[in-house]
Amino acid sequence: MKRQFAMIAVTAALLAGCARKPVEVAAPAPAPVAPVPVAAPLPKGAFPGMKIPAVLADGTYPTPNRNLTESAKIWHLRAALNVAALACRGPDEAVIIAGYNAMLAAQKPVLAKAEATYSAEYRAGGGDWQDRYDDSMTRLYNFFSQSPSRDAFCEAAGRVLAEGASVPGPMLASFAATRLPMLEQPFTDFYRAFDAWRGTAVQPLPAQRVIFASNGAVPVGGSGVAPLPSAAPATPGLQAQLRPVTQPPLPVAPRPQLQVDPGALQ
Repeated sequence: MKRQFAMIAVTAALLAGCARKPVEVAAPAPAPVAPVPVAAPLPKGAFPGMKIPAVLADGTYPTPNRNLTESAKIWHLRAALNVAALACRGPDEAVIIAGYNAMLAAQKPVLAKAEATYSAEYRAGGGDWQDRYDDSMTRLYNFFSQSPSRDAFCEAAGRVLAEGASVPGPMLASFAATRLPMLEQPFTDFYRAFDAWRGTAVQPLPAQRVIFASNGAVPVGGSGVAPLPSAAPATPGLQAQLRPVTQPPLPVAPRPQLQVDPGALQ
């Protein structure tokens, strides 16, 4: 009897071992969730439909500070800082004005030579060189006077003036070459932010959107070339002034008056 129970127990154990084990089925992986695109904010001072330069094929933007000679870089640096002294307001206003006037006094011979050389480069091109020169100066002042980038530009101008206080005259050319891009960056950063807002940051825009040209024709898209925009008619003999800025400075007009001070260039 005991033997029978033992055999029954062994048989039951064998049958239990042969029973099919349940197959484990892996739970399906959750479907990937597509990231929700976050719209870039509209930059401060921008408005829908405003016109900015077309982004170039290399991702940069055309400005009046491209393809400059050494003398042109010095003169463009001075023009940018002149705009800062005239337009920047706030707690650093007096510091910027004082720094600009100090630069004019310390670098007077270098600035005068740079302006003479720069205008001679235009004169060498023949034709009505004075109008071309005056138009380029008007575009240059208008570029640095764009109000949406004013705060960042004034901050950069303050840094450049502080750094330039100890720059000797022979080193001003190399200083201008490295600091001019710093003064330009607030404006190209604004262009890039506006392009990001409208979703065209890497796509060249139509030619008619180029409003600040470089010193040469600006390629737009494929092989098309956008002509240089014409500036407002210039006053005969118009020149950039080297006179110190007094406080309070005059506001920047839509078209700056770049009058010459003969005494400053002697």
